[in-house]
Amino acid sequence: MPRISCLKSVAIVRTPRVKQLEGMFDVQPSECSEMRWEVALPLEERDWQIGLVVGPSGCGKTTIARELFGEAMVSGFDWPHDKSIVDAFPSSMGIKDVVGLLSSVGFSSPPSWLRPFRVLSNGEQFRVTIARALAEQPALAVIDEFTSVVDRTVARIGSAAIARTIRRSKKRLVAVSCHYDIIDWLAPDWIYDPSANEFQWRCLSARVERPAGPERRGPCRPPVCLEIARVHRAAWQIFKQHHYLSRELNKSARCFVAFVVDGAEACSGRPDATPTVRAALRPAAFTAVLHAPDALGGYWREHRTVCLPDFQGVGIGNALSEFVAALFVAPDSQGRIKRYCSRTSHPAMIRHRANSPLWTMLGGLSFSRKHTSQYAAFNRSAALHRLTAGFRFVGQPNVKAARDLGIISSGSGP
Repeated sequence: MPRISCLKSVAIVRTPRVKQLEGMFDVQPSECSEMRWEVALPLEERDWQIGLVVGPSGCGKTTIARELFGEAMVSGFDWPHDKSIVDAFPSSMGIKDVVGLLSSVGFSSPPSWLRPFRVLSNGEQFRVTIARALAEQPALAVIDEFTSVVDRTVARIGSAAIARTIRRSKKRLVAVSCHYDIIDWLAPDWIYDPSANEFQWRCLSARVERPAGPERRGPCRPPVCLEIARVHRAAWQIFKQHHYLSRELNKSARCFVAFVVDGAEACSGRPDATPTVRAALRPAAFTAVLHAPDALGGYWREHRTVCLPDFQGVGIGNALSEFVAALFVAPDSQGRIKRYCSRTSHPAMIRHRANSPLWTMLGGLSFSRKHTSQYAAFNRSAALHRLTAGFRFVGQPNVKAARDLGIISSGSGP
C-alpha cells in the first residue's frame, strides 16, 4: 500500500509588512510555515489502470503525487525548437507507432504532426504531452495539471479520448487535476481528494466499452451531444487547414457540420432549455459530399471529412460521416437508392470502417488507380503514393433527416 508521511516547511522572513499582516488578521507569529500530509492509498487491493488525484488549488495534490509516484511524475518535456513533434518521440519507435499513439489520444491531424511543439495550440500540446508520456513511461505515467490549460469542453472530450487509449492498452495513468468536471469523462478506477483526505474506488466496469448511439463509449462516460446542420461551403474555412489532403473544396460539394452542444440542458431535451443554452454550439467536424457519374447511374461519394483537433478521439468525425451517408442512401421520389462510397488513407478511419457493420470494403488496401470492379470510377480516385481503402455505406437510410435537410423532397421515400 503506497503510504507517505510528508512535512513541508518554509522559513518566514518577518519583515515589517509581514508583522503588519499578522496584526491585521490576528495571525499567530511564526518563524516558519508548515504543511503535513499523512496518506495511505490501497492501490494494491485491486487491479487498475486510471487514477485521479483531484482537489482545489493549494491542497497538496502535486506534493502528494510526487511523493507517492516519484519519477513517474510528468510536468512537461523538453521539445525540439524547430523539429516536428514526431522527432521528439523515442528513437526506438517507428513512425507508424508514433502516428498510432498520437491518433489514439485524439490527435489525428497529420498537418499538425509536422509542426514543432511550440506552435501547437494548448489543446494539441496537451494531447501530444500525454502521448509522449505514454511512450516514455508505459508502465505508469503521472500527469500534473491535467487539463488545466484547455477549456472545459475540450478537457472533457480529451479526457474521454485518453481514457479509451489507456483502457485498450496495458498502460497506467494517474491524472492530477483541480477540475472535478472530468471525473465522469475520464472514468478513473479510483479517486483521491487530498482536501478531504478521502479515497474511493469507482466502477471498474468502465474498462469494457459498449455501443452507445453513433459512437462507442464506456458506461460511466456521458454522451457527446451533437447537432448536425447543412451549411454553406464557406464553413470549410474553419476546417481546411486540418485536413490531411488538399485544402481545396469542390464548388458543387454539399456540406455539413457537426456542432458540439455545450450545456447539459441542451442534451437533455428539456422543453425549458433557454435560447442561450440552445445557442451554445461549437463547430467540431465537417463533411462534404459530391455526386459522381458512372455506368450504373451515378453514386454519392464523400469528398472531405475532418474533425477539429480539440474534438478528436471520441468518434465525432465517424458519427458525422455515417449520419451524412445515411442521408444520401435515402430513396428519391422514384424510389431509387443511390450508392454512397468513400475512399480514405487515414489509418484510424480505415480501422473504424473495417470493423463497422455500416460499411463494406471495396477490394482492399491499395496504392493503385487500376481496378476492374463495378466501382472502377470510384476507385480511380485513389492516390498512387498513399495506402488507401475504399468503402461503401450499407447502413439504413435516414429518410426523415434527409427530408428535413433538403436532400430529398418531402414526398420522397416510403
